[in-house]
This record gives sequence, structure tokens and C-alpha cells, in this order.
Amino acid sequence: MASTLDHLAQLLDATLDAQHHRKAENALKEEAKKPKYSLSLLSLVSSTTAALKTRLAAALAFKNFIRHNYVDEDGKYKLPEDEVQTIKQELVGLMISSPPTIQTQLGEAISLIADSDFWERWDTLTKDLVSRLSNTDFKATNGVLEVAHSIFVRWRPLFQSNDLNREIIHVVGDFGEPFVQLLSIADGQIEANKTNGDALKGWLETMSLLIRILYDLCCQDIPPVIETHLQPISQLLHKYIVYTNPIFDDEDDEATPLEILKSDICDALQLFTNKYDDDFGKYVQEFTNNVWNVLSSVGPEKRYDTLTCKALQFLTAVASVRRHAEIFNNEQILSTIVEKVILPNVALRESDIEMFEDEPIEFIRRDLEGSDTDSRRRAATDFLRKLLDNFEPLVTQVVFRYINHYLAAGKSDWKAKDTAVYLFLAVAAKGAVTAAHGVKTVNSFVNVVEFFEQNIASDLLTETDQPISKVDAIKYLYTFRSQLNKAQWASAIRPLIQNLASSNYVVYTYAAIAVERVLFLTDEQGQHLFPRSDIEPYAKDLLEHLFALIAKGGTAVKVQENEFLMRCIMRVLIVMKEGILDYGAETVLTHLINITNVIKENPSNPRFYYYHFEAIGALVRYCSNAPKLNLLQQLWTPFIAILNEDVSEFVPFVFQIFALLLELSPSNQVPGDFKVLIEAVLAPGPWETRGNAPPLSRFIAAIIPKAAEEIKAEKKLEPILTIFQRLLGGKKTDQNAFDLLEAIVGTFPGSVLEEYFGTILTLIFTKLQASPTDSYKSRVVRFYHLVSARAGDGQMGADYFITHAEAIQQNVFTPFYLTIILPTTGQFARPVDRKLGVISYTKTLCESTKFAERYQKGWGFTCNNLLDLLKNPPRVTAGFGDAIVNEADVDDIGFGVGFTPLNTCKRGPRDDFPEILEVDKWVSQYMKEANQRHGGAIAKFVGERLSPEAKAALAPYLA
Repeated sequence: MASTLDHLAQLLDATLDAQHHRKAENALKEEAKKPKYSLSLLSLVSSTTAALKTRLAAALAFKNFIRHNYVDEDGKYKLPEDEVQTIKQELVGLMISSPPTIQTQLGEAISLIADSDFWERWDTLTKDLVSRLSNTDFKATNGVLEVAHSIFVRWRPLFQSNDLNREIIHVVGDFGEPFVQLLSIADGQIEANKTNGDALKGWLETMSLLIRILYDLCCQDIPPVIETHLQPISQLLHKYIVYTNPIFDDEDDEATPLEILKSDICDALQLFTNKYDDDFGKYVQEFTNNVWNVLSSVGPEKRYDTLTCKALQFLTAVASVRRHAEIFNNEQILSTIVEKVILPNVALRESDIEMFEDEPIEFIRRDLEGSDTDSRRRAATDFLRKLLDNFEPLVTQVVFRYINHYLAAGKSDWKAKDTAVYLFLAVAAKGAVTAAHGVKTVNSFVNVVEFFEQNIASDLLTETDQPISKVDAIKYLYTFRSQLNKAQWASAIRPLIQNLASSNYVVYTYAAIAVERVLFLTDEQGQHLFPRSDIEPYAKDLLEHLFALIAKGGTAVKVQENEFLMRCIMRVLIVMKEGILDYGAETVLTHLINITNVIKENPSNPRFYYYHFEAIGALVRYCSNAPKLNLLQQLWTPFIAILNEDVSEFVPFVFQIFALLLELSPSNQVPGDFKVLIEAVLAPGPWETRGNAPPLSRFIAAIIPKAAEEIKAEKKLEPILTIFQRLLGGKKTDQNAFDLLEAIVGTFPGSVLEEYFGTILTLIFTKLQASPTDSYKSRVVRFYHLVSARAGDGQMGADYFITHAEAIQQNVFTPFYLTIILPTTGQFARPVDRKLGVISYTKTLCESTKFAERYQKGWGFTCNNLLDLLKNPPRVTAGFGDAIVNEADVDDIGFGVGFTPLNTCKRGPRDDFPEILEVDKWVSQYMKEANQRHGGAIAKFVGERLSPEAKAALAPYLA
């Protein structure tokens, strides 16, 4: 055992080494397949002889192992029962006794297990936790409370449900009374230890954890045990929101346990004010005064940042309740708020300027991306905007006095100017700043364009020693981009692009951000505000400059540090489309390949490499068949290196781009190199990573029609169908299964599929019986229509489907057709699907012997359903490159989780009959020819099987 643990420890240490981490991670994947791997990791975590970094790496590996290997999609255990029980027995005690960094990882692991098991499969947990609470040992108690909070905090974002209510009632039953008792025990211990630094800090942390758990317990509803103790709990909150202790006076950098406790109290106050005003309203006025006093007494030191934010968030909650908001409705009070609270917290501090200079990318993210939710500026702005919602004219008037004062001072003091601009942004913008359009509505009492022209435009145009003034000017344009018309933008775009040449990191990055967002802007018709013709004069220089800024990084980590530059490159390529061929596409491709080769060594910024592959996708989408680019050959070498080295973060992107290259290739043959990939994608290995299923299945679907002969000759159809079966079984991959199946059915004749078709139908029908989703039913019906529409020429057709279905179970087709096919087809929304339904129904009426003879009523139903589809004949628009490519808002993408689709590589809806352009004319021609071919049989059926209305509706098609 010892040697196993030593080997595991060596591998875990190697994962921390940048040079050897990938090899070590692959070796760990092999170890993870061995029995009791999870318990070996826990043994390492608990080993007091192992180095702390090794124990931490083991805790991290354990958490990740649990995330992927504890239960399957249906919540069934993937580990042996005895291993699960041992984990549950050991984990809580181990976490409580571990150092804080390890506690965090194990706490997350407990939370993951709780997701699937708590409370019904782990109903002993809360009693176990309560039994470990101590009235005298804060370390043990805090460990228990950390575990409890890591489980209960999961309730906060959830919607109410019976299951959730049962879980909370179960917890409150075991935990409620001990929790209330512990509040007064912790209070007593804080009093008893007020001069003993270590113990005081420990018990203040206990109180903090209890307040967080109070929030957890009340996040859905107030449990009775809290409701009956609301008065004493409120007194306790009062006591600690104003509590002071000279022990903490000398601290200045990091928040002490006292500030952390007060922050947690503000969180709880915010919850009670927002959610339980009926019960809690009577305490709000006094808490507002308390929190106001706290805000007025804290300084600008970083130590107070979180507390200041949380206090402001509580005041924002008070201002959100109309009857409480009235306490602010007074010019003098509002002036005091702006002077004492807003201004000190929106003014730039030394720490902001240090971050601007030393950590520019962090400064930008906090400022622009909303990752500054806990910044003083953001919290003060949110409070001011909430006051503005309630009292717009009065707040605007009060704030403008300060804006004008700071603008005047700003003539000689750039910091004052920065404050003025920030205040203007805060009162002018209404609602959130959207990622797509910036601010959509503005305060009716301000003039955004006039303010820009009078106070800001000069900073954009002139050289200045002070980069922050430049940044403010660019940010102003970025924020109000939707408020400027085309003519106003036309005069701003050139100076904006010129700022990309700034030597200052933040200035050129902001310029790239603003340029990219302007190029993204579209009008009501979805047309770009700045189309290709407007950007062409700048495109070549712009791209060269952006690539030079990225290349300046040198190392893998630095090259991919600034995702905003790559996002701008991507946007220019999307707007330029095939026009980029005249502006240095070869150079662009060389740069993108060089970047790929650098960052694959250590992928560290998911946003950067997402935009990077979107940029490559844009080149492929618009220029794939340009001979001078030779994209297929150029991308082959770097992409194969990624696959050979198993750079798992990039593999899904590579297969999406490979699939697009195949789909856009005019040749009906597989390019020589690609044949080696068929073997690789049919192996089980790549499918084990969940995020690989969509791109791999799309790649196979793209290669099937081009490699039909090889697949048939080398007997590869069976392994492809095995993959289909695996994908069909998964909840999240059944759509990918049908992508494969449609490619197979669209490529091979019925005779080739004969031996497999019964099994395919059995799998599909089995899943159809187990409460299928609408999307599953829709794909089943689309598959049926594809088979049915391929009637004639010894292909397939409705009779082929019926014969194989009836071989599985007699008379199964009638209910399937009446309850699944007909109603679902009527609900098809996409024109390509409705078009396929029309072709399928037409061929059924004209070619199916079974419908002609056996299903005579069904023939009539089919005709009626065809006529319904033809009331609004589906028009299918062809073309890959027409749609505007909007990448998903990056914050909506779960990076690193599952699969991230590339928008530039998105496949349009599959049209299996692109040669049929006008569906109604095709139906008429096909029916007339079939009627002739079958000696007037179709006209005879029309006469016998349709109602007078249906006959009249069909007459024009047969005339």
C-alpha cells in the first residue's frame, strides 16, 4: 500500500510542474481506473508525513474524481457501495481536522456528494454534524459549520419545490435547536475572550459561520425555530453590527474576522429586508441607522472593502422597498448620502491606480466585466441607481451639483475629472449595461451626446500624459454605444482605432474592446452598423497591430492573457467575411497557427482560446475553398499535434473546425490525411470525455457521405452504429445520436442497412416508451421522414420502415404513425423539417404499397396532413455564410464544463433535398408523374378516400 501511495504522491507532485503536468495528468487518469483510487487519495490527504502541497493536490484530485465518477446521469453510484460508505464515514471527520486550504477542497467534495445523496441517501449527516459541535473548542465547531454551510448554501439559488422543502425541514429538525443554542454560546465565548486575540478571532469566525447558516436556513422561507427566536436573533445582529474591539485597531490590510462578521450580517439583513418585510420591517429603520454609522466610520483601507460593499448592498435593499425608501426622499439627506457615502467610494483610490499600473488585465476585468461585484465603486453605483429609480429628478439635480464641481476641478486635476465622468455614467445609464448594446435607456434629464462633445471628446482626440482620462473617454463611448447614430460613430471610429497604438496596456485594450463592440452592433434589420465596406480601409493594419500586441506576450501564459485583443481579431474577421482574402488572409492564418502552437503547451485562459478558435472558424467559414489559403493542409499539422498530445481543452474545437472543413469541401472524396482520423474517432478513448461527444459525432456525420466506400469496404459501419447506440442511451447526447443516424440513412442504400435496421428501430422504440422529451420525439419523426422520403430507386421509403417495424412487433406501426408521426410533424417549426415532411408524405401517397392497400384510412390522414403543411409552403433559404455570427455572451458559457460550441462553425439546419427549391411546384409535378406511372391510381384514391374539402384543396396539384 505504501508504495502505491508513494507513486500516487509523485504523480500528484508532477501535476504541479508546468513541464510535466500533462504527462502526470494522463498517468493519474490510468490510476483512477484502479479499485479504491478515491480512498488512496483520502489516505494521502490525511497523511501527516506528506508535504502540504501533496496533500492539497490529493484533496483537489479527490474533489475532481468525485465530480466525474461518483454518480451517473441518473444518480446511480458509479463506485462500489462499500467505497461510497467508507467515503461518507471518513470525509466529515477528515475535513474538520484538515488545514484550511484542504478544508475548502474537501468541503466542495462533500457538497458534490450532498448534491446526489443528501438527504435521503445520507440522512445521518446532520445528526453526525450536530454530534461533533463543541461548546469550548472553536476549531472543531468551525470545521463542522464549514461542512454544514457547504451543504446548505446549495439551497440559495434553487426554486422552491416539495423535495427542497422536505430537505430543509429534515435539516431544521436536527440542526435548528442546536443552531439557536450555539448562537448564544458563541456570543458568550466572544464576551469571555474579548482580550484573548486568538480565541476571540476563532469565536468571531464561529459567529460568522452561524450568520451564513442563518441565511442558508432562511433563503427559501423562515423556519418556525428562527421565527420564534427572531427578536433575540435581531438583538444579536444589532450587537455585532456595531461591535468594536481595540485588539483589531492596528490591522490595516486584510479584513479581520470582525469585518467579515459585519459583512455576513449585512448579507442576512439584505435577505430579510428583501424577502420578509412583514416580519422584519419593524427592525429596518434601526438597522439602517446602524449600517449608516458603520459606513461613516470605516476608512478607505482595503480591509473595509467587502464590508463597505455589503453595507451599501443592504442600503440598496432598503431603497428597493418603497415604504422604507421614503427615508431617503429629501434633498438634504440625499446630499449627505452623495457626500459621505457615494463620493468616497467612487473616487479612484491608490490601490486602484496601483492595479491599473501593475495588474492591468485585472483592472479591466473588474471594471468592465462585472467581476467587480464586490468593489466599492460598483456597490455605491448600485445604491445611487436605486435611489435614482425612486426619485429621478431630485437625485439627478443633487448629483449634477457635484458633477459640475468636479468638472471644474478636473481642468487641473485628472482625478477630479475621473470622478465627474464616473458620476455621470452612474446617473445617466438606466438599467444594466448589456453585453450586446451597452446602455439601452438613459436618464431623461441628461444629454449623453452633448456631455461627450463638451467634456470628453477632447480626451479621446488629444495626446495626454494621463492614460486614465483616455480610458474614461473610451469607456464612455463603449457604455453609450447604442445612443450614438451612424454619423456620430463615423467621426469617433478613427480616433478609437488610433488608440490601439497607445503604449499603455489598459488604453489599447479598452480601444480593442470598444472597436469590437461597435463592429458587433446591428440595426433593427440585423445589419451591421459598420459593415465590411466601412472597416476594409482599416482591416489589414488593425489585424497586424492586434497580432503584434498578442505576440508581445512571448510565453504561453502571457500570449493568452488578454482575451479582449483576440475577441477583436475574431470580430474583424467575422465582419470582413471572404473580403479578408484581399487583405492578408495568409498572414492572418500564419499568426493564428503560431498562436495555436504556443498556447497548446499550457492552455490557461478559456476565454482567449475560445475566441482564438472562433477566429480560425471564421476564416474556415468564409474562405475554406480559397486555393491560395489551402486551409485544410495548413491547419492539419497544428491540429494533429493537438490530438496527438491530447490537449483536451482544444480537442472539441479542433473537431468542430475539421467537421466544418469537410462540410464545406466541394469534393465528394475524403482528403487523404483525414482517413487516419476515422480510425481514431471510432476508438472508445475520445468518447470518454463528455465534451467530445457533440464535435466527434458531427465530425463522423460530416465524413460519412465522403467516405462511404471506405466505410463499407472496411466494415466501419458497425463501430459507427455502436457509437450511435451509446449516444442514444445518454440523456444529453441523444440529439448527437440522430446526427449520426441521419448521415448514415442519407448516405447508404436500404440494402446496405438491411441487417442493422431492425436493431436501430428497437433502440429508438425502447427509448420512445420511457416518457421521451419533445426534442427526442421530434428527431425520431425527422428520422422517419428521411427514410420515407428516400423512396424509389431501391433506396428505402415508408414500406421499408413499416416492414422492419412490424418484424419487431406486429401492428406497431399504426399507433406509432397516428400518435407520434402525424401530430409531431404538424408541430415542426423549422422550414427544413416541414419541407422534409412534405416530401415524405408526397412519396408515401405516391409510392407506398402498404398505404395504398393496407392503410387506406392512413392514406387519407396522410393527404390531409400534407395539405396542412402546404397551406404555408416551407421556403428553405440556402447558404452557410449569410447569418450574422453572434458569439454567445461569454459569461453564459460554462467554460471547461462539457462542450463549448463555436458559433462560426455552427451548422445550419440540415436540408436533405437541397435540389428541391419550390416545394409546392415539386409536389404537383411528382404527383402528376406518379399518377401517370401508376395508371391513374392516385386520382382514384383521391376520389375514394378524401372528403370534398380535401379533394378541392388537392385538385390544383393534380390538375
